[in-house]
Amino acid sequence: MKHHVLQAYDYHVWANKRLFEHLTTLPADVWSTEIQSVFPSISQTFIHIYIADTIWLGTLLGKPFTEVKTSAIHLSEKIKDTTIQEMEQLFLTLSEEYQTFFIREENLERAISPEHPHFGRLDTNVFELIQHVVNHGTYHRGNITAMLRQLGYTGTSTDYIFYLYAMNGANK
Repeated sequence: MKHHVLQAYDYHVWANKRLFEHLTTLPADVWSTEIQSVFPSISQTFIHIYIADTIWLGTLLGKPFTEVKTSAIHLSEKIKDTTIQEMEQLFLTLSEEYQTFFIREENLERAISPEHPHFGRLDTNVFELIQHVVNHGTYHRGNITAMLRQLGYTGTSTDYIFYLYAMNGANK
């Protein structure tokens, strides 16, 4: 079980990195150009993914929702004007925090029951919350690809199968 969770999260990190690498090959203004889409810009989409990833890490660490929410609000304001390089570094640092969590967490099937003021209590486990982090990132990377096409640029393949091929090639 632990291997699958770690691989799924590794895919999430890989896909974000691949998209950051692609974005740095495009004109700099692509990062913050406002468009009519799910989010007002690519940078705002990445901020959303990052904030969600931090919220779920706080939840996994057992922090109360009010503390996690307050922290997320402050963080949103702090990073609203980040450059692509700064955002990539934030994701790298956050992935290291997740890796520390994985090292310390012995039971990825450990029950966890976060309380949300609107949705109520969710009885789940660590594995399912990590799966949500990965799925959430995948969904919004798809938004970013659509936004790039809307701006006249191609996206880059971040499908899981390309991760598997990349890992298979890296192991030869």
